[in-house]
Amino acid sequence: MTSIQLAQRGTGLLQVFNAAGVLSAADVHVALRLARLGRERSEAVVFATALAVRAVRSGSVCLEVRRMREIGVDAEGAEESAIDPATLPWPEVESVIAALRVSPLVTGSPAGPLRPLRLIDPPGGGDSGPLLYLDRYYRQEETIRRVLTERAATHPMVDAELVRRELDRLFPDHAGPGEPPDRQRLAAALAATQWTTVVAGGPGTGKTHTIARVLALLVAHQLAVPGAPALRIALAAPTGKAAARMQEAVREQAGDIGLPELTAATLHRLLGWQRGGAGRFKHNEFNRLPYDVIVVDETSMVSLTMMSRLLAAVRPDARLVLVGDPDQLASVDAGAVLADLVAGPVPGQANPALDRILGGDLGATAAHPDALSARERERLRGGIVRLTRGRRFGGRIAELAVAIRAGDADAALALLADGGDELSLHAPEDIVEVRADVLRAAREATDAAIDGDATAALTALESHRLLCAHRQGPYGVERWDRLAAGWVTTAGISADPGAGHWYPGQPLLVTANDHEARIYNGDTGVIVRAPDGTLRAALQRGAEPYLVHPTQFPGVTTVYAMTIHRSQGSQYDTVSVVLPGPESTLLTRELLYTAVTRARRHVRILGTEESIRSGIARRVLRASGLRNRE
Repeated sequence: MTSIQLAQRGTGLLQVFNAAGVLSAADVHVALRLARLGRERSEAVVFATALAVRAVRSGSVCLEVRRMREIGVDAEGAEESAIDPATLPWPEVESVIAALRVSPLVTGSPAGPLRPLRLIDPPGGGDSGPLLYLDRYYRQEETIRRVLTERAATHPMVDAELVRRELDRLFPDHAGPGEPPDRQRLAAALAATQWTTVVAGGPGTGKTHTIARVLALLVAHQLAVPGAPALRIALAAPTGKAAARMQEAVREQAGDIGLPELTAATLHRLLGWQRGGAGRFKHNEFNRLPYDVIVVDETSMVSLTMMSRLLAAVRPDARLVLVGDPDQLASVDAGAVLADLVAGPVPGQANPALDRILGGDLGATAAHPDALSARERERLRGGIVRLTRGRRFGGRIAELAVAIRAGDADAALALLADGGDELSLHAPEDIVEVRADVLRAAREATDAAIDGDATAALTALESHRLLCAHRQGPYGVERWDRLAAGWVTTAGISADPGAGHWYPGQPLLVTANDHEARIYNGDTGVIVRAPDGTLRAALQRGAEPYLVHPTQFPGVTTVYAMTIHRSQGSQYDTVSVVLPGPESTLLTRELLYTAVTRARRHVRILGTEESIRSGIARRVLRASGLRNRE
C-alpha cells in the first residue's frame, strides 16, 4: 500500500491502524508528541488523539467518539487496501471515553498549562456521544457560536415603508397574497432587517441576482437618511476566481438598479493577510473591518478557521450576508460551516420589522408546492432563506440533482436510464461520445483561436468538460488529461510544440494567484492569436474576455480534465463525469451533486450502477458541534 507512509515510532494500536491505512504517519507523530508533552501514558487516549488529528485532516472539526468504528481507510489508499477496518482491533468505546475524561491532555496537568484536547458533551447527548476536539478547533467553533448568537440578539433599525417600496422597485414581479413567495425578495428583506443573513441555493437559483438587489436596497436605505455617509460595502469570496466572478456579475447589474461600482476580494485580502506579523491578519477582534455591509459568496468553501477569523473581525453593527450552496462540496480544510448553519438550530428573536415589511408575502397557501413550510418560516426568524427556483437549467438535470441531494438512488438511476437529450449513462470503457465531444470542443476552440476570436474560443472551451473525482489512477485527472490530449494531437487539431511553448487553442488552467494582474487560481482560458500575430491568453471575464500575455501567469498548465472539486463555481454545456469504483471514499453524494450541477444542457456519467448507488449513499458527514448551537 504505497500511498500510506508508515510511522517508525508507532507501536501497538497506532502501528496496527497506521499499517492498515486508517491513520497516517502524521496522525501518529502528532499524537505521540502531545502524549509526551502532557505525560499521557494511556494507549487508548493516545489512539483517540491520533483519530482526532485524522478527523481534522479529513475535514471534520472533531471526533465523534462513539462513531469512531465507522472511520475507514484514507481516501488515497482506499482502492489499494485489502483490509476491512471493521476487522481491526478497535478498543472498547466506553473505556476510551472513561480514559479521556481523566486524561491530563483533557483536564490539564501539574506539568504545565498544556491542555491540547477538549472533550465536549453535546446538548442532549446524541448517538455520537462526546466530541473530542483539538483545542484550536474548539476555540474557533466557540468564536463562531458566540459571535452569531450575539449578532442574532438584536436587529438593525430600518424604515419599513421605505424598504417595502424599494423591494417593489427591485422585484417588480413579486407574488401577491395567496401566491408562492418570491424567495429572492424574502432574502433582500432579511438582509435589511438582520445583522446576519444566510442565502442558500443551488446553481442557477439567482444568488448573484439576489446579492445585487440586496446591496441596492441597502444603498437606497442609507441614501434616504439625511447627512448619512455612503455605505461602505465589501464583496468577498474564498478564492480569487470566485471573487472575480461575483464582481463581474454584480457590476453587470449595477447600472440598472443604482449600485456604485464595487470590487471583490478574497477573504485573505479582505482581512489583510500579513507575513511575519504578530497576528496572521491585520483585521481581527481588536481591529475590526471598516465596512457597513460584507457579502461573502461561495460560503460552502469557507473553512472553520477562516469563518472564525472573519466573524471575529466583523463589527457588531455591520450587516453580514453569507451566500452559497450547502449541498456542494465543502472546504478542503476542516469544517462545513455553511451546511452547519443551514441545518442547525436557529438562534435569534422574533423580527417585527420583517413581518411589517413582508406583510402578506408570507401568506402563501400550504397547497402550493412553493409555499413556505413551517420549518422555512422558522429559518427566516434566524436569518436563513433557501432559494429554490432554478433558472440556469431545469428538466432532467434538475430532477437528477434533486434525486441525488435527497439520497434517492433508484430515482437517479431511473432518470439516467431513460436518457433523453439531457442525461446519459455509459460503461467506464465506453468513451466514444466523450472522445467526440473532446475533439469537437478542441477543433472549434482552435479554429476560433487561430482567427483571433477570443469569445468564440472560450465558448467552445466551455461547451464540454471532463470531470474526475480522483487526481491519479485509472479514474484520475492525470490519466484522462493525457488521454484527451492524445486524441486531440492524433486528430491533427493542434500540434503541441512542447513544454514552454504556446499554441492557438491550447486550453489553460491557472494554478496560482496574481491579484495585481487579475489572474486567479482556478481560472480557465485559451491561447488565441492576436491581430498582430502574437499569442495571448484569453480568460473569461463577464461579457468580454480578459487578454493577458502568457508569460504573466504565476502558474499555469494545459487542461482537458479537472477535478470535480476544482470545477465548483463553473458551468459547462456538457460535462462528462468519470466515476471511480464503488469502494472509493472520495465518491460521495456531495461530489455527485456538484458534478451534475456543473452542466447546463447534458450530463454524461461514465461509471457503473454500483458506483452511483455507493456515491449517493455515502455522505460527507463532517463532525462538528455547530449543529448543536444552544
